[in-house]
Amino acid sequence: MKKCKIVFKPEGKKVEVAHGTDLLTAAISAGVYLTSNCGGEGVCGRCKVIVKKGKYAFESNARLSDDEIKKKYVIACLTTVMGDMEVFVPQASKLHFERLKNKDAAKFAKKVLSGKTEEAPEGKAAGSKKNLKLSSLTRKIGINLPQPDLNDKISDADRLLREINKVCGFTPVLEISHIRKLGRLLRSSDWAVIVTIAFADTPEITNIEPGNSSIRNFGFAFDIGTTTISGQLVDLDKGTVLGTRTLYNKQLTFGDDVITRIIFAGEKNGLKKLHAAAAENINTIIEDLTGAFGVSLSDVTVLSVAGNTTMMHLLYKIDPEYIRREPYTPAANFLPTVKAKDLGIEINPRAILVSLPGVSTYVGGDITAGVLSSGFYSEKPVTLIVDIGTNGEIALGNEEWIIAASASAGPAFEGTGVACGMRAATGAIEDVTISPDFEPVLKTIKGAKPRGICGSGYIALLGEMFRSGVMDRSGKIDISRKTKRIRKKDGEAEYVIAFKEESGVEYDIVIKESDIDNLKRSKGAIYSAIMVLLKKVGMDISAISRIYIAGGFGNFIDIDKAVCIGLLPDIPRQKYLFIGNSSLAGAREALLYERSRADAAEIARKMTYMELSLDNMYSDEYVASLFFPHTDIAKFSGSCGKKEGRK
Repeated sequence: MKKCKIVFKPEGKKVEVAHGTDLLTAAISAGVYLTSNCGGEGVCGRCKVIVKKGKYAFESNARLSDDEIKKKYVIACLTTVMGDMEVFVPQASKLHFERLKNKDAAKFAKKVLSGKTEEAPEGKAAGSKKNLKLSSLTRKIGINLPQPDLNDKISDADRLLREINKVCGFTPVLEISHIRKLGRLLRSSDWAVIVTIAFADTPEITNIEPGNSSIRNFGFAFDIGTTTISGQLVDLDKGTVLGTRTLYNKQLTFGDDVITRIIFAGEKNGLKKLHAAAAENINTIIEDLTGAFGVSLSDVTVLSVAGNTTMMHLLYKIDPEYIRREPYTPAANFLPTVKAKDLGIEINPRAILVSLPGVSTYVGGDITAGVLSSGFYSEKPVTLIVDIGTNGEIALGNEEWIIAASASAGPAFEGTGVACGMRAATGAIEDVTISPDFEPVLKTIKGAKPRGICGSGYIALLGEMFRSGVMDRSGKIDISRKTKRIRKKDGEAEYVIAFKEESGVEYDIVIKESDIDNLKRSKGAIYSAIMVLLKKVGMDISAISRIYIAGGFGNFIDIDKAVCIGLLPDIPRQKYLFIGNSSLAGAREALLYERSRADAAEIARKMTYMELSLDNMYSDEYVASLFFPHTDIAKFSGSCGKKEGRK
């Protein structure tokens, strides 16, 4: 078969692909990741590139402007490679997976230790966890064995297990693979060994090494999100977090949401590609953090992972097809402990990977982890936890009962699916106010020139646009306002937050009416799910004692503006508490505490799942929420005092 050579500029990455390959697949093969929210279906039109030279066939110009067509833009997933090509990838089309270089390791370590990083918050347990005793998932124990003699000639395996029982008070499982090497290992190490024991299920020996004292033992906690993946390096002997790292999930190349990825998984090699993308993210985080803190990969013995049901299926290489087909059943909610290497994780080959249990199709281990880390499952007050992310998981309850649901919010609040969205990193607009003459006043992360808008920035921006009269209740931008900030481009109204010369990128930073529609649907999905959960248990919002706001950017949300746009209920603000990335916090708890691991299993078993997609009550609530703040203004009285600007 004819091979075609492609060079991707400006990085200069090269790849050879078969004649007839689509350009998006070629880019992925070259390690060039393009924004593609539709999984290569040609619907979103975001994987735009410029063909500098070469032979190709382009299927459709429908999603390109006249200006883009003149500049030889094409949509990569609709472009077939017909010969050698040179392709330029614009900044706006790239998915950025920032990676630390070795020279940056010391600098990064210093920043993490000082708490001054761009990473998502680690997450803080909201409930009381003071009495938890450190009992990590894996432990290393130094054992000195007495040598055999004629008076004590039991087998090598029995000798080892006997000494472990003396030290630990229990006898772990010893697999045949360890027994095969045991005789020579004990004698070559002068009968002194370090034994790694895993406590995921029954205590089991996972590794035996020469030595006579315990050495360093580390683990990782991971939140596998639909849009971002976050990891923490944890010292298992001390129970401390050394550092946190967050990256965009590389699966975004194959689709924005879980349904798109489930469909892609059914294509040839689709499941393999989705699994490999998640594994690559995990390996990048492991490499960066172990390098930054001087930790040997051989000393990483365990990973604790939380994620929604689809993300866990993809990580474990399990076909997720039936999650989206009626009656919507996952292959498993409680997944077994596995060797990390079997999932492509590049650490100690004997390290294990455990995942927090899920509940059902769309409420996975991430919400179990969130409930665990918040602590409300063991308390009397009725509490609501809202994880504002792509899936918008919500749980309501107390020590006696818990009901949960998942609202398909989409990734708009996480920076994708919107024209100028980005994650919360340097230069992201995180807060906005709009003056009476419609001029925006921006606050960016680290005070840098604006490069895009993150989730908290979009919430603030929508609130200000509504209050100032830039947009109406339906989300339409008022083009009659006399300001250069409001304009029509390619037939669509938009508001300019930062002109090119004011920004740190090569284009104007804007919010389009199509962005507002995406954000409106996201906020409506979350608010509607909250209201339906309350109605199902016959409870008014006033009966809620607390609302925990979770998620990677939860700590930075302006509650007043979130209420103003109808994302969150209009209740006394003191009832709102931020707990950061509760999924990551729960995964870390399970890594460190035996009691938390047992509690997570109990939470998952007792949680009642409510399917919203087939519920007429939810449909009605959702439609009513597709206004700012809502069709029923009385629910938000006094929450969004409008300040009219000048015409």
